[in-house]
Amino acid sequence: MPIKIQSDLPARYELQKENIFVMTEKRAAKQDIRPLKIAIVNLMPTKETTETQLLRLLGNTPLQIDISLVRMEEHESTHVSQAHLEKFYIPSSELFNHKYDGLIITGAPVEQIPFEQVDYWDELCRIMDYAKDNVTNTLYICWAAQAGLYHNYGINKVMLEKKRFGILKSKKNSRTDPLVRGFDDEFPVPTSRHTTVDGEEFKKHKDELVLLAKNSYGDIVLAKSRDNRAVYMTGHLEYDTETLSTEYWRDVNKKLPIEIPENYFPDDDTGKKPVSTWRSTAHLFYSNWLNYYVYQATPFVFAE
Repeated sequence: MPIKIQSDLPARYELQKENIFVMTEKRAAKQDIRPLKIAIVNLMPTKETTETQLLRLLGNTPLQIDISLVRMEEHESTHVSQAHLEKFYIPSSELFNHKYDGLIITGAPVEQIPFEQVDYWDELCRIMDYAKDNVTNTLYICWAAQAGLYHNYGINKVMLEKKRFGILKSKKNSRTDPLVRGFDDEFPVPTSRHTTVDGEEFKKHKDELVLLAKNSYGDIVLAKSRDNRAVYMTGHLEYDTETLSTEYWRDVNKKLPIEIPENYFPDDDTGKKPVSTWRSTAHLFYSNWLNYYVYQATPFVFAE
């Protein structure tokens, strides 16, 4: 799917090197079709890296996507320049003026903080409430999945004794749901978190939520709302091959308690280069989400 982005977004050049079809605004204007409008609320500190990771996965099907990157107004980002945010991102207040076919809310390194103490929590709640009536489907990733389940259903997170870290085997809980169509019975999911969704609280909402996959620890990996308006993915299928390695060595250098990520370095040897085992799953997941939960469900014309 050609992704419509600003012509000078840094991610464009990396994606073009990978032969991913990126369409600039000028060329997109010449196509007489309605693109899918996808907004990405990027909460990750490494914003430019996350932009590239997500756009790579969204650019793998045959329709045009119009991307809007969204920044929080109640939070000061310290790992990216203000110039980058002002040039390529819209403020959340502008998001509320439009309707979108799809919305992605990323993870954030704030999971050990109570939800209400996150400095942009109120702003994020306004976005999640807005999405219920103005977005065909919202995809919540990692911490955002926990935040969405908490805000929408009151399902809390649970602190883990040690960090869930590595490429965790997950099992499908459904063989028929379109979101996992084509998945192997077991599939790998990059995971990096200190908390998990409270499974007992989740079970209380079986009339509203559908469990689609769990990992080898019994954690909820993938779920959706029964009305198909929201998807909750607690892992990071968008991660690059080296992302967990970068996180591991960052913590080692800071002398933080960290174990070698599971199923990641060959033979658990940190001197060996990791290989990706989840890339095909990632592409299939985002393709299924775009096709079955966005494209086939969205109206041709939104009533603004």
